Amino acid sequence: MKKKVLLITTGGTIAAQMSEDGLRPELGSSELLHYLDGLHNYYDIDSQELLNLDSSNIQIDEWILIARAIHRALPDYDGIVVTHGTDTMAYTAAMVSFMLRGLKKPVVFTGSQMPIDHLLTDARNNLYTAFATVETGIPGVTLAFDRKVMNGTRAVKVRTMGFEAFESVNAPYLGEVFADGMHTSAIAPPPEELNAPVELCDKVCRDVFLLKVVPGINSDVLSMLSCMRYRGIVIEAFGAGGLQFVHGNMIEQLTNLTARGISVVVCSQCLYEASNLSIYEVGKKLLSCGVIPGGDMTTEATVTKLMWALGQTNDPNEVRKIFATNYCGEITL
Repeated sequence: MKKKVLLITTGGTIAAQMSEDGLRPELGSSELLHYLDGLHNYYDIDSQELLNLDSSNIQIDEWILIARAIHRALPDYDGIVVTHGTDTMAYTAAMVSFMLRGLKKPVVFTGSQMPIDHLLTDARNNLYTAFATVETGIPGVTLAFDRKVMNGTRAVKVRTMGFEAFESVNAPYLGEVFADGMHTSAIAPPPEELNAPVELCDKVCRDVFLLKVVPGINSDVLSMLSCMRYRGIVIEAFGAGGLQFVHGNMIEQLTNLTARGISVVVCSQCLYEASNLSIYEVGKKLLSCGVIPGGDMTTEATVTKLMWALGQTNDPNEVRKIFATNYCGEITL
């Protein structure tokens, strides 16, 4: 029996056409499917045009809209494929991962580096990979690109033009397409409560700021963020987790922030491997001022998890507990 799949489109390069102002999303869901007629031989496909935006314009309201659309459709489909622009797709995939609790069906994000109507486009192969992910039954939110499937909270866009635009950071690929089909890593069997409803937890906090430290940064920027009423701050620190305290004492500023109940999460500027605040003096000083270690999470997952955590609770201690919990493969504990 054919798998029943819903294709939700949100715009992006995959749906773009050239205008006087450059490429912009134009094609709707039915027009995208026109380029994929052969898929109907293998799947029972419905489509829904939810948005038609460049992904730079997909923000928090759109995350909520996408999560709600997926949640509504889940009972009626074996899996859902979402097309999305590549620039912010990793953020959307991560946030939807946190919003849909107990997700057991495949929800696959994909897009392309070239419009689907271009002769050399990668769109068709990416869509074929996404549908194959549904066929294989890889559960949860994933991102399919360049014949690879990765956890939605581990995907990072690493190239602006290359077709290998996304990598799975600090976690293995969940699937790869070879000449003999889709090869998957070990997929944990679904829990016994297979038919239990998926919980939609779509409350998020918008008052989260990402700060990348650089040599010479003015530590007063932290007090300014407090004055702007940010409730959460993610800091991309140096290496395993360090920042300056000799010239411009950021430790003192961070101590003041955490004392005021602002949740501060520290991750690394390095793309690969985990931050570890227990190795160096600078890291231990960070721990002493009450920051939350980000471990081996990607920046995209760290930011969206903090937004989501602060949407669930106002208690900094509960936020810390949330960051000490692995919800959907986003962190190695």
